[in-house]
Amino acid sequence: MSRPRRSGDLARARVLVAVGTDTHPFDRLIRWLEDWHRGVDEDVGLTVQHGHTRAPAVPGAVTFLGHRELQAAMAEADLVVCHAGPATILEARRQGHLPIVTPRDPARGEHVDDHQLLFARRLGAAGMVALAETREAVVGALTAGLADPFRFTVAADPDAATTRRAAVEQVGRIVEDLVVASVSQRQRARWWSWLLPDRYGERR
Repeated sequence: MSRPRRSGDLARARVLVAVGTDTHPFDRLIRWLEDWHRGVDEDVGLTVQHGHTRAPAVPGAVTFLGHRELQAAMAEADLVVCHAGPATILEARRQGHLPIVTPRDPARGEHVDDHQLLFARRLGAAGMVALAETREAVVGALTAGLADPFRFTVAADPDAATTRRAAVEQVGRIVEDLVVASVSQRQRARWWSWLLPDRYGERR
């Protein structure tokens, strides 16, 4: 569960940014993060898992995090920003976060198709994530979250395996609903593999 923090206590704030393990670069989110960081207190702690994207010009950059490392980073974080990877989103919510989610856009070369856009928008409409598709939305969410540490939190239940499995199944149903009319059976099966963590803790 995320550690408590006093409202407005920027010196103790920790932010985790995770872009997953997909081989497409996600420079857009990294650039927005760099822009935001230039205007905040340098004592704000950052962990930025940038994967195959260029390393950001901010402290705390790491290429990949193993599953346990990612869990630990989320447990310590006050705010979580991530791409629209199902495993990352589920883990963030399990740790008590309402994740700030920026989906990868295939039109910008950030993924092979638009599944993250469709998925993130569906979850955003359901209130399961804080959808942030623009620089202004990301910076605004980070600013609001640092000012109010409870703004992006949900009830955490880190030890409930049954609850986590139910959440995985719910996400799977959402994914299936999104793709059933437009992709083959082989492609649909591939969606489920993205819910299972690889050695870094996430498939895509």
